[in-house]
Amino acid sequence: MMADNYRFLHTMLRVGDLERSVRFYTELLGMRELRRRDVPDGKYTLVFVGYAGEESGAGVIELTYNYGVEQYDIGTAFGHLAIGVPDVAATCAKLRAGGAKITREPGPLKFGTTIIAFVEDPDGYKIELIQRG
Repeated sequence: MMADNYRFLHTMLRVGDLERSVRFYTELLGMRELRRRDVPDGKYTLVFVGYAGEESGAGVIELTYNYGVEQYDIGTAFGHLAIGVPDVAATCAKLRAGGAKITREPGPLKFGTTIIAFVEDPDGYKIELIQRG
């Protein structure tokens, strides 16, 4: 079957301040920096962050900084990233203490019981936090 040979590798987000974004994803969301590649001739730097290595097939985010570009329009097609966490309220408290913007407070899904919240990363990308377990 063809799908056996395919694997999701990463999601790329363009960021305006690379180190600010790396700190958000590593210090506040607990990911680790997996690898970094600076390409001076191309005027960009890539940093891959995630909870597990790229070979695991787990969700990895590629943070792309294009030299000199401090802001992007996110557009209307992008929705959000989703991260499973053991305690949404505690995660929101940690994020808020770190200066993150919580855009939907922890609570059950409309017409459901799953506890979720939304936070924005430093560039305004929305992240859904979903309580697991």
